[in-house]
Amino acid sequence: MRVALPRWTGTLAMKAAVFITVMCCALAALLGALVHVSVTHQTVGQSRDQALSRLTDAARAYQAGDTLMPDAGIDPDGLPVSLRELAVGGQRGTMVADHHGRPTMWAAGPAGDGRAIAVALDYSQQARTIDGLDRAILWSAVPAIGATLLVGAFAVTRVTRRLHATARVARRISAGDLDARVDDRRARATGGRDEVAAVAAALDTMAASLQGKLLSEQRFTADVAHELRTPLTGLHAAAELLPPGRPTELVRDRVAALRTLTEDLLEISRLDTGRERLEVDSEELGALARRVVRAAGGGTEVRVVRDARVETDRRRLERVLGNLVANAHRHGRPPVTLSVNGAVITVRDHGPGYPEYLVAHGPQRFRTEGGAKGHGLGLTIALGQSEVLGARLDFTNPPGGGAEARLTLPHEPPVGGPRSDGPS
Repeated sequence: MRVALPRWTGTLAMKAAVFITVMCCALAALLGALVHVSVTHQTVGQSRDQALSRLTDAARAYQAGDTLMPDAGIDPDGLPVSLRELAVGGQRGTMVADHHGRPTMWAAGPAGDGRAIAVALDYSQQARTIDGLDRAILWSAVPAIGATLLVGAFAVTRVTRRLHATARVARRISAGDLDARVDDRRARATGGRDEVAAVAAALDTMAASLQGKLLSEQRFTADVAHELRTPLTGLHAAAELLPPGRPTELVRDRVAALRTLTEDLLEISRLDTGRERLEVDSEELGALARRVVRAAGGGTEVRVVRDARVETDRRRLERVLGNLVANAHRHGRPPVTLSVNGAVITVRDHGPGYPEYLVAHGPQRFRTEGGAKGHGLGLTIALGQSEVLGARLDFTNPPGGGAEARLTLPHEPPVGGPRSDGPS
């Protein structure tokens, strides 16, 4: 049976807290063991020396025929067997053992004739001292570990907050907000010497560099498009003066393609600046969809499943839908359908579908696959204009084949009922 862990168990702060706790417990255990061993060794050593000294006095008294002290005796009751065997063997030794329910320090030595002389000293006080020390070590370790954990968690949280701030800025930059900066105050205070500050400074530098290069590219695109307009206007006028014929048709077709490309580049440069402003009006999507299809030359079926009236910029919305319909006819196969279902408008064809890169990452300028015609700017403009409208444009390849572009608009309550129109 698998137990689902909370999401925060995988965070850096949680891992650091667990690591600090484990290390504190290990350190407390190590220090406690060292103190316990040191104090126990000292206490036992003192009791052993005292017991051996009393054993020496008792042995002298026994050899002199004097009366033994109350804590000494020959083969006394309770003498540990192992210690008695040691003494009978001619050696002296000590041992701590229970005697009448109390801890006792025994010292024994040879008394002759296979007997042992031994003394017994009360070891209760020393045992209580060691037990009290162990309890003190245990109870002092708990608040020490807690305090260390709190301090460590505070320090780690400060670092993780800075990392989260850096990650948020990185996500904003990846979403297109190149003005986003971490601007870490600690990076300025420390001169970028700590690792988080270094990452923040590197991210800010990367964003500034990327922004500069993008602005340079945008200026270049706009300048090229503007510079091309004048000679293209003259070229278009000259092409109109050519005599009728197939060569003239080819020249005029290429001039028209160049003019379209130039206008597309100008539109993209305006979208890149982010300064586009909406001219909002109330529009009925069904009627707008039919106008787009008529302007595209027909051949597209319009289906109004559920009409809706939205507040939007008519020109930009017509531009988006016109590009989607034109792309469906250019790269797909009929039937091509434009469907309106509330605030969702779908353009569907039955061709080979969108390239994998486009579905995964969106349209890219001047990139086409499989020898397709065009410059890859139509869908780029459609995506840019949909973002200006505050809409969402998704590209998918439906299971039944073909390509599908779905535009989701901010909408007002729908109007009208379901109906379907044939090809326009």
